[in-house]
Amino acid sequence: MFLYLNYPSWIHPQIFPGIKFLGLLRWYSLMYVFAFVTAYFVLKKVAKEGALDTPSYKFLEDDLFSFISTGIVFLLLGARIGSSLIYDRTGIWKTPWLIFWPFDAQGNFTGLAGMSYHGGFIGGLLGMIIWCKRHKKPFWKWCDAMCTAIPIGYTFGRIGNFLNGELYGRITTMPWGIVFPGAERFSANIEWVQEFAQKIGMDISSTRLVNLPRHPSQLYEALFEGIILFLIIWFTRKHKKFDGQLALTYAGGYGLFRFFIEYFREPDADIGYRIAKDASAPIYTNTSLLNFSTGQILCFIMIVFAITTTVILLIKQKKQEKK
Repeated sequence: MFLYLNYPSWIHPQIFPGIKFLGLLRWYSLMYVFAFVTAYFVLKKVAKEGALDTPSYKFLEDDLFSFISTGIVFLLLGARIGSSLIYDRTGIWKTPWLIFWPFDAQGNFTGLAGMSYHGGFIGGLLGMIIWCKRHKKPFWKWCDAMCTAIPIGYTFGRIGNFLNGELYGRITTMPWGIVFPGAERFSANIEWVQEFAQKIGMDISSTRLVNLPRHPSQLYEALFEGIILFLIIWFTRKHKKFDGQLALTYAGGYGLFRFFIEYFREPDADIGYRIAKDASAPIYTNTSLLNFSTGQILCFIMIVFAITTTVILLIKQKKQEKK
């Protein structure tokens, strides 16, 4: 009995693999389109419910489009710059004009390879602050509305990662573990590899290098950081106690979910653990809860930010109520 799944052979990063010009179209890019379009319609619905209205302002669709467009531009800038500064080890940050260059050294189109969620979060936040300040709109009210829409859009992004066969998790004996084609392979002569293969019913007798099943951590993230977080915010949006509550619920909720899912996701091979109980601990399996990845450190900062800002806004609200 096989206690694992093979990554579907018919899935390719390209939508039309092998076809000239059409082969440039990628599922990951299409997922970004789905994400932005879905987020727009969710935000539009929330706006029509009066979430953006004030005594002196009624929602205008032109404002909504301008707000989202600004957020998307800053999000993409932040995601790409963040990836180059935090995760890239090729030194591309030394040649910043290449950060947004979509071709490799041989002139092949690669798209904008490498996006950082946390960089995108900071970039999008900065974009919203600038837009609200420029248009004299209440930042937290608009931020709440945007953060209602973000999780469902984020879901498509993680599905895109799965379709790319990237950002997979650590090795696992769970029956839903998936053998990703691009994952690190291990020598069949290693004892623990042989024992692992035996547990999942994998025949490695004629194989020199073994590709073991991994947690589909992209789908874990799509479910918890996307769908579940969206439902939490969606069903509490009409019961918020103060402006900023939904945005901070998103920041804290995402940080919490992602922090724990990182224990199942494999850290970047060239970075490994930022903080580790054992510096030599392998990244392909979890040996200690005290080994922390870059993502976990950034998520911890998000959680602290969400809690601290929530306390500040609640104190500020109570002071205003006393006046």
